[in-house]
Amino acid sequence: MTITFVGHGYVGLTSATVFADLGNTVWVVGHTPQKIQNLQKGILPIYEPGLEEMVKKNIKAKRLIFTLDYQEAIPLSEVVFIAVGTPPKKNGEADLSVVFEVAKEIGKHLDGYTVVATKSTVPVGTNKQIRSIIQEAISPKAVFDIASAPEFLREGCAIGDTLNPDRVVIGTESKRAEELLVKLHGLLNAKMVLTTIETAEMIKYASNAFLATKISFANAIAHLSELTGSNALKVLEGVGLDKRIGSSFLAPGAGYGGSCFPKDVKALIVIAKGYGYDFSLLKAVEAVNEHAIANIITKAKRLLKEDVSQKRIGVLGLAFKPDTDDMRDAPSIPVINALIKEGAMIASYDPVAMDNAKAILRNVKFCNDPYAVAKDSDLLIVMTEWNEFRQLDSKKIYSLMRSPNILDGRNVYDKKQMEKLGFVYQGVGR
Repeated sequence: MTITFVGHGYVGLTSATVFADLGNTVWVVGHTPQKIQNLQKGILPIYEPGLEEMVKKNIKAKRLIFTLDYQEAIPLSEVVFIAVGTPPKKNGEADLSVVFEVAKEIGKHLDGYTVVATKSTVPVGTNKQIRSIIQEAISPKAVFDIASAPEFLREGCAIGDTLNPDRVVIGTESKRAEELLVKLHGLLNAKMVLTTIETAEMIKYASNAFLATKISFANAIAHLSELTGSNALKVLEGVGLDKRIGSSFLAPGAGYGGSCFPKDVKALIVIAKGYGYDFSLLKAVEAVNEHAIANIITKAKRLLKEDVSQKRIGVLGLAFKPDTDDMRDAPSIPVINALIKEGAMIASYDPVAMDNAKAILRNVKFCNDPYAVAKDSDLLIVMTEWNEFRQLDSKKIYSLMRSPNILDGRNVYDKKQMEKLGFVYQGVGR
């Protein structure tokens, strides 16, 4: 099958590459000449484990083709996926301007029958707006159907999630479109959820909002556990063993971030408000997440006797999660900025996110390895649970630090072992 993805971020690039690897001819349309030129050479704008190798393999096989020209790709394709960003506006509403611009361009170049399916996360009703935009732009000989086909991949394991998703959601009013999309996704090992467009649009938001709720619940329990002398890790282990609940996303830490949870929670609150419903539960989820991040700052100050001025603080991990270079809404940003504002000197290290971090963070020393971060530090804060941090030589870290204070924002280390080595250790929820 010949298909097109408009957009080459985490969703568009990963999905396009996987479908190419499954034997399809896949076009990827972008709008930035330099990025497309780089992609044609196998140089990726994002970090995702295993993706670069798969991209190069499928470029070489001529199954994966990058272009700036809609005319090259759209007329040849049976399915066109919209996979561009929907960032939040100041009021939390999803910005759909790029989605609508892309829909207009797609409409201009349709030829014959095509399914236009949206992978971008969009509010209920957006696909019907896309239909109207395309209808105004198409030529009389073009026929199309629209569909909602939301993605559920996780950064850091996006290839596996695309190949083996928990479910494939297809929302459309057209049987012909449904059959075509089912055929395209048939090689994936997944249960098909076939539904209406509106339901598919809502499934995506509901999924992300629920996962964010689980994280905030874990952080609320962690805070209460610290106040009561309980061990939140054991509490949440006991809770997660209930098959009705499950253990995923029940780990307390420094709060959630990234490209999905913060913006999708905000967007669903705005969507609900538009229908006259006050989604107070999700407002509480946001408040708990903000508290989890603020609590890292509070603990850092407490470990340094409330005075961080001129203290050297090392930060291990900058990306919002491991195995990605994504700095969007990363909890490290407000933590670092707050400490700098109070006069702290920050040294930091992240295995892959430092280039992106340099464009966001100011007055931060970026180091080549974790040991350089630890050298002469008065406090070391773990903000991202990269596996390499678990393997560090703790004795060496201790010898390098000026004051052996560890604030483990992701509960990477064993508290008793670290205290035995002489560290003043503070985790989350214990």
